[in-house]
Amino acid sequence: MHGFVRVGAAVPKLKVGNVDYNVDEIIKLVKEADEKDVAILAFPELSITGYTCADLFFQRKLIKNVQNGLSKLMDATKYLDTLYVVGAPIVSNDILYNCAVVIHKGEIQGIQPKIFIPNYNEFYEKRWFTSGKNMINKMSYIQMFDKTIPFGYLVYTSQKLGYKLGIEICEDLWAPIPPSSNRVLQGANIIINLSASNELIGKVNYRRNLIKAQSARCICAYVYTSAGVHESTTDLVFGGYSGIYENGRLLKENNRFDRENNMIISDIDIDMLTHDRIKNKTFSDSKDMDSSNSDDTAWFIEHEKGYEINSKTLIRNVNKTPFVPSDNADITERCEEIFNIQVAGLAKRLEHTGEKKVILGLSGGSDSTLAALVCKKTFDLLGLDSRDIITITMPGFGTSNRTYDNTFKLANELGMTIREIDIKAACVQHFKDIGHDMSIKDVTYENVQARERTQILMDLSNKEKGPVIGTGDLSELALGWCTYNGDHMSMYAVNCSIPKTLVKYLIKWYAMNIGAKEVLFDILDTPISPELLPPDDKGNIKQVTEGLIGPYEVHDFYLYHFIRFGMLPEKMLMLAVKAFDNEYKEEQLKNWLEIFIKRFFNNQFKRSCIPDGPKVGSICLSPRGDWRMPSDADYIGWIG
Repeated sequence: MHGFVRVGAAVPKLKVGNVDYNVDEIIKLVKEADEKDVAILAFPELSITGYTCADLFFQRKLIKNVQNGLSKLMDATKYLDTLYVVGAPIVSNDILYNCAVVIHKGEIQGIQPKIFIPNYNEFYEKRWFTSGKNMINKMSYIQMFDKTIPFGYLVYTSQKLGYKLGIEICEDLWAPIPPSSNRVLQGANIIINLSASNELIGKVNYRRNLIKAQSARCICAYVYTSAGVHESTTDLVFGGYSGIYENGRLLKENNRFDRENNMIISDIDIDMLTHDRIKNKTFSDSKDMDSSNSDDTAWFIEHEKGYEINSKTLIRNVNKTPFVPSDNADITERCEEIFNIQVAGLAKRLEHTGEKKVILGLSGGSDSTLAALVCKKTFDLLGLDSRDIITITMPGFGTSNRTYDNTFKLANELGMTIREIDIKAACVQHFKDIGHDMSIKDVTYENVQARERTQILMDLSNKEKGPVIGTGDLSELALGWCTYNGDHMSMYAVNCSIPKTLVKYLIKWYAMNIGAKEVLFDILDTPISPELLPPDDKGNIKQVTEGLIGPYEVHDFYLYHFIRFGMLPEKMLMLAVKAFDNEYKEEQLKNWLEIFIKRFFNNQFKRSCIPDGPKVGSICLSPRGDWRMPSDADYIGWIG
């Protein structure tokens, strides 16, 4: 199962007041859902009768037909494992309630009345229905079909599938404190809303935002479905909107105004919701403060199916670049926001120290390029001279012609000072001093160059009275792909929470919106390399990072899910197989996952002493804030 639960939201065709017809359409959708292994299915408000019956709700014949319709539903679905919730008018103690009826394997598990009854503008529900507010903190029961059925506010719980289901009805969501807020504090991780929300200009976006915000605030999944176009159009039109949300994120929504039966399905990540609730202490404090928090609300559901979900059956989009928005408009907005955060962080540091210069090692690669762009924008913001951004190119044994040329092109394009300091002679002398054979191109050979460059930058910092700006990114910190006390060290690291997959989007955004397009696109086209080993005979890069440790897009994928959700390795692999389908084989992805885990654990000591730098997203590895981990933790438990 991998912690997923499959849910659905259905909008059936209906005829207003024709219970028998409506029940037949509901049965069709429940059977379809069961065939597709949907565990929970939601129908709209008053879906058995239609929401727009008006004074027909007072007709005894309609209420009797509802009873017969429920009986027909139970009989038709007694061998189905899908739990589904329909809307129906229910009479209890001579009071008419607008209710959600929960049915599983041919049995009514519970009935829940609507709390907030709208009676303003186009709504006149109080003419027919009474609020169930008097039952909020006590459980009542109703006699139906020769059985005693819970009548109140339960959390329907499946220990096998891991879900805890709460329910609210339409207007309940629009209240200052929606009932779903109480249900989640009682443990519910999935909320379904049976709704009849008519269409007005602009209402669809307001509705989306309302659902999205509630699912985020409650750290829950929210399954919403509303009455469709076959409701009466005497005064109103209903569009039949349905959407499935998870912790503030839209997973799936339908096309409104569909005149046929329609159903959307998605898989909810219960593990993710649990992780976020455990981590969010405001959520747990809220549970402690809630007087209605009681185990008495739990009602257990026994599913027979295992509902096995794997990479081939998962109904859910898995973004292979989770640090990068999938929508182009969102990418532009996100890049501008990130860039502004980086600039604001560096600007504050320079204002605090009073320094008017910065020192930046420029390699011709993407990371130092992004740092240069941040420095340029910061100096513009503070009214400083770009020529006081002192960039240093330090050719070594692995420097290629392409990166060497691009350092000069970029610095000149941005109006920065550039100096060249060749490190080869200094490194040769250092090899002699420590007794290292230069023909042995091992980690010593590589790191001597990295530390020589850092020494030069630090000494120039003292000489020029400006901080060394760090260029390393989040992906390198996660993998430890940096030289300890070499490029690992600086005085302010502007890229420290920018993953490698996002760096290129930031540079592309700058090129398309601000300038330096030609050189920036050539830098983006350059293979990622530390350039610490000699190039080939033609001066081209020979040492390619991704050929050694695996693609950064895969490592960033693992990094995101490992840190953001504390995800099990086997689940990360399953999602990676789904995300990178037809790009990499499962064995490759498994190998890179082991590389990621080993390197992440083994290189914590580097992260325990990193420079200051701005946090820009939800993933950050600063030991002073987001990530605190012992440097000598053992990775074996994660790859066994």
